[in-house]
This record gives sequence, structure tokens and C-alpha cells, in this order.
Amino acid sequence: MSEAMLKARFEGALGAFALNAEFEFPQNGVTGIFGPSGCGKTTLLRCFAGLEHLRNGAFSIDGQTWQDARRFRPAHRREVGYVFQHANLFQHLTVRDNLRFAIKRARAENTGRFDELTSLLGLGDLLERMPGRLSGGERQRVGIARALLSAPRLLLMDEPMSALDLQARQDIFPYLENLRNTLSIPVLYVTHAPEEVARFTDHLVVMREGKVIGAGPTPDTLARLDLPLAHERRAGIAVDARIADIDLKWHLALAKFDGGALWISDAGKAVGERVRLMIQARDVSIALIENPKVSIVNRIPATIRQISRSEDPSVQVVTLEMGSTVIMARVTARSSYLLDLKPGMTVFAQIKSVAMVD
Repeated sequence: MSEAMLKARFEGALGAFALNAEFEFPQNGVTGIFGPSGCGKTTLLRCFAGLEHLRNGAFSIDGQTWQDARRFRPAHRREVGYVFQHANLFQHLTVRDNLRFAIKRARAENTGRFDELTSLLGLGDLLERMPGRLSGGERQRVGIARALLSAPRLLLMDEPMSALDLQARQDIFPYLENLRNTLSIPVLYVTHAPEEVARFTDHLVVMREGKVIGAGPTPDTLARLDLPLAHERRAGIAVDARIADIDLKWHLALAKFDGGALWISDAGKAVGERVRLMIQARDVSIALIENPKVSIVNRIPATIRQISRSEDPSVQVVTLEMGSTVIMARVTARSSYLLDLKPGMTVFAQIKSVAMVD
């Protein structure tokens, strides 16, 4: 059976800004909303929350109509969890009492999730602290738990890591991944960071100037060369795999996916355990024949699907198919010419670096 999808449409003007967004997204999992600053990502979330009212809009969830041609459910009657760039915790309440406040305001009994969420988000040792004694990452984890304890039908996350420094973002990612694997509600996650898209989202909506210009499963959408994400210098694709073998001598693990397998650093994952790998386009080179006399150990047969010139005329982006898995490579236009690369060719993808992100 195909995955059940939710349909949303919001169209109209807010002052000088026009929003024209229509798309579908899964009832479960994390849907990324990606685009440059000012493209309408936050405005779109505010429409879902009922904080903005565009006359031409429609959205229903769990049998509830939040907006259509005749009805508009106000914000206070929408079961939405909202995580902002800054957590905005009650400064006079402990972490525990901030979370209890959310439970009291929930429309459904949610007390049983307190222990579960504090464990998933690593808040057990923070419950008696005041917000002023929390780091930025800790405050965001509390804000996420508070939003979920309100028993929402839909969780909205508006660039929750944009105000955090690099180390804080790295620290919070494992907790977000835990949530992604356990939540049973849809999440809309706004970001302009390609690495957050690849690492955290299952489905992706790409926006530009108030319009949706692409939407679909994250790996497929990231590999679309007609969209700007593929041409970012940090562009990459996440690949879901399972650990198939461990090489104790060289401290490596073999991660197998549909279309091949990659040797990665052994991070203590057990054989059979699921992992998510991040392969950046700049870490992939292309060879016409397999060459074992190189330091790159990951050399996988692939078929060229598409070639596109980047905004930098000296660079081309190539999408490569390995079974049902698609990755990208950034090569110089000169190399593409000398190798006479063309769609449909069988080549070897030489993957210099793989990061395990989950």
C-alpha cells in the first residue's frame, strides 16, 4: 500500500508578499521545508498554525478540517506543537514545570509520555534546573519536549537549530534522530541548511519566492538537477543502509544498501543495525574502469542518469544510479569532457568519504 498523504494549499497575499503553495506530505515522518531566506517558509508554517489566514486555502488532518472555502479553525483550536528558533521557556519555572505546563494545556491525556520524551531527549538530569542555567541546545530540547507534550496532531519546527553554534547543532542531532524514528505524527521542519535536510527529513518541499518548486521523497528530490539544492557546494544525499559485516582488524564496518555496500568507520553498530549515511557530491569521483591501485576503497559500479552544468561553469553535477539508490558527484567540466561522460554510461563511483549520521 502507498503511504497516506496529507494535502495542503495556501494561496494569497500578505502585504507585498504572495504565497502560492500546494503540496502533499506523509501522515508520518519528517517533511523538510527548504528554501532561501524570505521565500515563505515561516509564513507557510504560520498558515498551518492558523496564525495567518489566506482566503484561498485548504487543509485537513485526522478528519478535522482546519481550513477550506467555508471554514477556518482559529489557532487556539488547532492541536499544533510549535518549536521556534528560540525556545521561549518560562524563566520562572523549572524544566519540569515548563513540561508540566504543556501537559495541563493538552487536549488529550498525555501524562504517560513525560518519561518517554524526557528519556528520548536526554532531559532527565535537567528537570530541576531553571532555564537560565541551560545551554542553547538544552533549551531547544526542552522546547521540543514541551511542544510534543501538548499532544499535537501536527508538529511545526521553524529552523530550530539556526540560533545554535556548530557544536550545539552536532549535540542535538542524535536526539532529533531518535524522535524521527519514534514519532507517529507528521512533522514540518523548516530549514535552509542542506545537511539538515539530508540527515533528518524523509520528505522534502522546496520553495522559492513564495512558490513550491519541487516536492517528494528526500533522496529523489535532492537528486533533481533542476532544483537548487543539487548545486549547493555542500550538496549530498542520505543513504539508508544496514551493517552487514565488521572488520575488527581495520576498525571498519560494511554498510549494505540496495545497489552496493560501503566501508565506513566502525562506530560500534551491530550487524543488522540500520544506519543513515551522508554522501556529499564533492566526495565522489568518477572512473571509467575500476582501479584497485588507489587509496579509495569504496568503488561501486553505477550508471549515469543525468548531467547538469552548475552555476559555476567550470563544474558539472552528475547523478549516478546504483540499483534503486541515487547519489551525486561534482566533477569539473573539463573532466566530464575528457571522459566523454554521457547519460546511460556505466562507470565506477569512487566515494572518498562517507559520514554516518544516524
